[in-house]
Amino acid sequence: MLQTYVRGTAAIDCLESISTADIAGLPHGSSTLTVFTNTKGGILDDLIITRLSDSVLYIVSNAGCRQQDMELMSEAAERFRRRGKNVDVEFLEPKDRALLAVQGPDAVKCLQEVCDYDLRYLHFMTSTKADVAGIENCRVTRCGYTGEDGVEISIPADRAVHIAETLLGSRGSSVKMAGLGARDSLRLEAGLCLYGSDIDQETTPIEANLAWLVAKRRRTEGNFPGAKIIVDQLKNGCSRRRIGIRSMGGPPARHGVEVFTKDTKEKLGSITSGCPSPTAGGNVAMGYVKESHKATGTKVQLKIREKFFPAEVAKMPFVKANYYTKPK
Repeated sequence: MLQTYVRGTAAIDCLESISTADIAGLPHGSSTLTVFTNTKGGILDDLIITRLSDSVLYIVSNAGCRQQDMELMSEAAERFRRRGKNVDVEFLEPKDRALLAVQGPDAVKCLQEVCDYDLRYLHFMTSTKADVAGIENCRVTRCGYTGEDGVEISIPADRAVHIAETLLGSRGSSVKMAGLGARDSLRLEAGLCLYGSDIDQETTPIEANLAWLVAKRRRTEGNFPGAKIIVDQLKNGCSRRRIGIRSMGGPPARHGVEVFTKDTKEKLGSITSGCPSPTAGGNVAMGYVKESHKATGTKVQLKIREKFFPAEVAKMPFVKANYYTKPK
C-alpha cells in the first residue's frame, strides 16, 4: 500500500480537489473511504483518508496505483502552491514504513496484549498513535477490507517482522498468517470492490453502487473531477449497475463470465469477482448488469465454459459485517 502524509493549511482543500470526500467534515482522528476520480467521473483509485488535525492528513491507497496516485497528489499540491497556498506531500517509502493488517473477531483482543492504548475506545474508522510490541509511535487505525473487525498498523519497516512474530506468538494467540485467497473471499463476502476488477477508470461511483462515497456537500459544490457526470447520474440514473449474484448451481462464476437473462436471449453484463463462500453457503459473485435487471431476486443465467447455469441477483454484503462501531 502507498502511505502518504499531506500537510499544510490547504491540505484539506487540496485533497478534496481530487476526491469525493467531505474531509473538512471529518472529526480529528477519523477516517473515510473515498475515491479519486477523473474528468469522466471514472474511479482512478479507492483510498482511506484520515484527518489527524486541521492541517495533517494521512492517506492509504493501493500499491498497484502507486505511481499514478503519487503524480495525482503531487500535481494537486503544486497547483495549490502556485496559487500561494500552503501544502506539502510526503510519500512514505516501503523500505521505511510498512503496513500490517490484523483482521478477524479476535484481532483486537490479540493486539491489546501488546498495545498500550485501550482499544475499547478505538472505534471503526478512527485512528490513534500507540506503542505496539514495544515499538513507539505506531499508527493504529480500526479498519480493514474484510468485513471483519480489525486494525491496520503503520509501523517502521525494520520492525515489521518483530511485530508480526510477536502477534503470532503471543500468549493464547489465535493469530495466523492469511493468504490472498482467504482475504479475497472475505472481501467479496463483504461486498467490497477490488480496484482493477470491480472498479476502474471507466466506472463511476454511481455505476459501482458507491454513491455513498460522494458526500452531500461535494455533490452540491461539484468541485471535483467528473462532478457534472456523477451528479447527473445521481439524478437521472445510469445504464448499468454493480450487483451481487448468488449461483443456484454449477461452478463459481469468475471474472469475465457473462450474465444473461433468464431465457439466455439477452446479454446483461459480466462478472468482475467471484468465489466459493463457505460462510454464505454457496458460490457468490459481483458484477455489472443493465440497470433494468438490478433488482434483488432477478433470475439470470451465467455462461461458464459454454454452458448456462442459473443464478439470481442478490443483496450485498453476502455475509453481515462485524465492524466495531461507536454506539449512537
